[in-house]
Amino acid sequence: MAVRGPMGRGKRERERARAERQKEKAARREEAKHRRATAPTGSPGEDPDIAGIVPGPQANPWGDEGLAEEPEPDDKEET
Repeated sequence: MAVRGPMGRGKRERERARAERQKEKAARREEAKHRRATAPTGSPGEDPDIAGIVPGPQANPWGDEGLAEEPEPDDKEET
């Protein structure tokens, strides 16, 4: 009868962990495939990167529209 050394158990554990990771990856792939199949698609011929962009002046992303403008100094008061 053959006696298993200490390396056999570690190898079995590694193989079991590897198989478990493969199962998890397969499940994630199936989920992603399902998500892509059911995701709403834009109209054909429309670029998804620019969909919904309105031409013309855009709003300021920093939101400082309400700040008062600084008055310009008068050049007439030079002495």
